[in-house]
Amino acid sequence: MDQELVSLLICPNCRGDIEYREAEQVIACVGRCGYRYPVVKGIPHMLIGEAIKS
Repeated sequence: MDQELVSLLICPNCRGDIEYREAEQVIACVGRCGYRYPVVKGIPHMLIGEAIKS
């Protein structure tokens, strides 16, 4: 996944910072909510309904 894109993204739930976890294929919120959003074929699915609570 493109690191420039990752640097532009924020968590749609709490507006916190995120990080891309390549091994897990998720975008993880490092802010207060801790949601994880799946990355499918290099495309982040950052919908709150698809998020996994850590």
